[in-house]
Amino acid sequence: MKRAVGKAAMLCLAATLLYGCGGDDDEPAQTPPPQAEEKRPQDDRTFTMDAATLPFAALAGAPEADRWWGVQDGAGYRIEVPKNWNGRLVMYAHGYAGTGAALSVTMPSIRRHLLANGYAWAASSYAKNYYDVRAGLEDTNALALAFTRIAAQNGRTLAAPSRLYIVGHSMGGHISAAAVDEENIQAANHKVRYHGAVPMCGVLGDTELFNYFGAYQTAAQQQAGYPVTAWPAANWAQIAPAVRAALFTTYPGQTTAQGDTLKAIVRNLTGGQRPLFDWGFGGPGAQGLQDAVWSTFGQDGSVNGILTQNVVNTTGITFQFDNDPAQSVAEQSFNAGIFRVTGSAEANRARSDGLRWIPRTNARISVPVVTLHTLGDMYVPFSMEQIYKRRADANGTAQWLVQRAIRGVSHCDFTVAEQARAFDDMVNWEQNGVKPAGDEVLDAATVASPAYGCKFTDNTLVSGDESPTTAALRPSVAQAFPCTPG
Repeated sequence: MKRAVGKAAMLCLAATLLYGCGGDDDEPAQTPPPQAEEKRPQDDRTFTMDAATLPFAALAGAPEADRWWGVQDGAGYRIEVPKNWNGRLVMYAHGYAGTGAALSVTMPSIRRHLLANGYAWAASSYAKNYYDVRAGLEDTNALALAFTRIAAQNGRTLAAPSRLYIVGHSMGGHISAAAVDEENIQAANHKVRYHGAVPMCGVLGDTELFNYFGAYQTAAQQQAGYPVTAWPAANWAQIAPAVRAALFTTYPGQTTAQGDTLKAIVRNLTGGQRPLFDWGFGGPGAQGLQDAVWSTFGQDGSVNGILTQNVVNTTGITFQFDNDPAQSVAEQSFNAGIFRVTGSAEANRARSDGLRWIPRTNARISVPVVTLHTLGDMYVPFSMEQIYKRRADANGTAQWLVQRAIRGVSHCDFTVAEQARAFDDMVNWEQNGVKPAGDEVLDAATVASPAYGCKFTDNTLVSGDESPTTAALRPSVAQAFPCTPG
């Protein structure tokens, strides 16, 4: 259910914005120390931020701005504040940065747009790599709270931001959605209430993403004649070539008869019949994302040591071979015979010392959230949007959610124009109460329409600002899947 915010709390928030609200004196409220939690592999890993990599140059053609960088509690940061600052701060949350020891800061792809419109932005490297959403959210919040202090240290006195927004890609989309979710607002050690969010290509189903990976693996092995009999599949490395050979004549573009059925299963696991799925599964450039998904096969469900137990659970998944939700005899047989992975309910339980190790995106939201997702993404699939919408419907918070489907075939394959429009529409909604248009994501017939995704797809490319993937793919995707005006 949506949690109401009391009048006193709202007045406190309006008065103090980022920095909390005390009692009648200046003494902070005393809280008991958190209970110790068990150690996990992630806690013993060491990461390094090379400060020499942090300085960054002015953006050619952008308004004049101050640029600051440094290291805070092990996390690198970059901040840019235009001279004509409008008083609003945008926090940018970057995506998954791998498992290496070196940390890095990523700048927002709409940097030029933000500066041109007077926004300041800030981005953290996070103090840890791996899929550590907890660290990403805490470090992003901590940087937001330090914004005016860092400005003062660099000779510029700034008032606290009048508005604070958060945007992010992929894992950063997960962070952005989690940052405005009430559970995480309450549990975080660095507490911030954002005024709006734009999660893009985000893991909006949190641990449901890992259920998808597990379902894909068990289905692939079942179809190839090497069914999973225990989890994790200890012999995966040995059987992987044979599994792939049984399913593809040319991986990933040409499937065998068994592979045809697997492709249909994956279509339904990733969001159902929709434009661009075929390209995303096996078209030009698809191998990279397929490789990313297949690289998760054979793992133990601890998300590379972010957790201490297996979180993957496929017991609630219904495998389908076609677009008819009714189960055929063949589908019934497949579902009855496939190995079901059962994760531990304790793997991602609430923690006594702060956020869950993988923060939930419950859709317990009370500020505008505008999401973007490409239709061909196989790595963080469109089904993440559907899961999030069901959660919003269940919690009675769908009035705060707008979702947009984009006709891209890769992960986070958005043009700058699409991202800037989503951000501007979110801000206009938050500032003026004008809820923007979005796409229906749950109605199967709507999603399956050949024109689905045309409404908010903008193939205009901004030279020099687009990601290399988008710049390379969008022209050919637009040609292959044209949208007719009107």
